[in-house]
Amino acid sequence: MSIQAAANAIKYRVQQAAETIGASNPLPYVGGLLDRSFQLPVGDQKYAQNTLAPGTIPFEPSFSAREPKTLRFVIEPLGPGVLPVSRRDESTREMRRLVNSQFGPEALHWFDQSSEEWRSLFGNPTLTYGAWFGNSYDRDGLHSSKVYYEIHPNQINSLPSALQQLARTAQSYLPDLVPIFTTISCQRNSGRQRLTFLHWKPVRLSELNPLMTHLGLEHQMSAVMQVFGLSLGGRFSLPARSLFIGLAGSLKDPEVKLEVALGMLPDFPPEFLKLLTLGLAERPRELQSLQRWLQAFTPDTHGWPGQFSVLSVIITPHNPAKVSLYLRPIEFALGENQLANLSAKGHPYE
Repeated sequence: MSIQAAANAIKYRVQQAAETIGASNPLPYVGGLLDRSFQLPVGDQKYAQNTLAPGTIPFEPSFSAREPKTLRFVIEPLGPGVLPVSRRDESTREMRRLVNSQFGPEALHWFDQSSEEWRSLFGNPTLTYGAWFGNSYDRDGLHSSKVYYEIHPNQINSLPSALQQLARTAQSYLPDLVPIFTTISCQRNSGRQRLTFLHWKPVRLSELNPLMTHLGLEHQMSAVMQVFGLSLGGRFSLPARSLFIGLAGSLKDPEVKLEVALGMLPDFPPEFLKLLTLGLAERPRELQSLQRWLQAFTPDTHGWPGQFSVLSVIITPHNPAKVSLYLRPIEFALGENQLANLSAKGHPYE
């Protein structure tokens, strides 16, 4: 690829991906933010020092079986060397702009109320990265917009009461959980806040059973074990700092997102994608959508989309488990050895 601002390459890729997936072009919504965030050339090593996707450009698209026909991606805004508070403020400004223009003043009011603690000058004085910013697009335009705000453990007390109770319950069953960010998301007709924990020590998936039973989700654990066990080559135990647990909703109606940082696994199976698609064979529509998504992010010059960074499963009491897969695109890897070395930098909380 010729030397050019990374923003141009990213904008080209998301446009092409939108056409392949059947989603709207995201550039009218976030083209300016991409220009401000990726001004340095493709391949500039300064990009490697980021917290979203260490070792590569901080642009991470994802596939969601729950939203199979959407284009989704997250960025670390404003480029290398920017103060965390600037990333937080930029993410907040972009979120407010999009929510107000696309979803209306009521949605903006909800976001302002929900985000006050996390976007204020005094909410978290010891920011490490500040915030990340994510969008998704379907054929009708902007489907959702979200901010991932860095959170301090003491700020659990500032969560909505239902989410706070859910978080405290999770910590009572799994005392090695550490809160790392809260995600505030707006869609066309709804909004939701999630709290994500990192499990600081090694953990067996079976250790989640008491919490899931308490939440009325024990019947979903067989699907979780199948997805992770099959895709990870029979692995049912996870190393320290490789499991993320996201919580939303309430004790009566919980949503749990279990995420594995694949770069933290010492024996990540080379046939991972084959194993994952094998597990989706009984869900042909989801499998077709995943294949279309992979095609959307596979450049003609490589024949492979890149390194898969996170595999997640979302479970609720009443709906089937849904898989998500996150990607670090190969065309934005920094140097020949960077992609191979990402396993040593699997997530920003090492």
